[in-house]
Amino acid sequence: MGKFRGWHIVAGIAAMVLTGILGTAMGLNNTAAFMSSCVAFVAVSLWTDSRISRRRRETAREAARQTANEAIRAADPDNPRSEPDRPFGADQPKREGRGA
Repeated sequence: MGKFRGWHIVAGIAAMVLTGILGTAMGLNNTAAFMSSCVAFVAVSLWTDSRISRRRRETAREAARQTANEAIRAADPDNPRSEPDRPFGADQPKREGRGA
């Protein structure tokens, strides 16, 4: 994906074109085809933007977790909290159920 930040716009335009073609093929008038195309543009743009943002956020969180664990291990290799799976300061939950 690189540094290009407009993938959500590109996906929205593609959805708009496809919806316009399908609306015209279904026999909608120009106003109805345009309005449905606009709705598709907004929906697909927002969905794509949320997915891209989620992926970037998870990648940044994982990188920060690895950096913190490496710093802990470098400072004190015998530290029991230098486990790679748990972030710094995370304790086991004291209750049963879905815990980390």
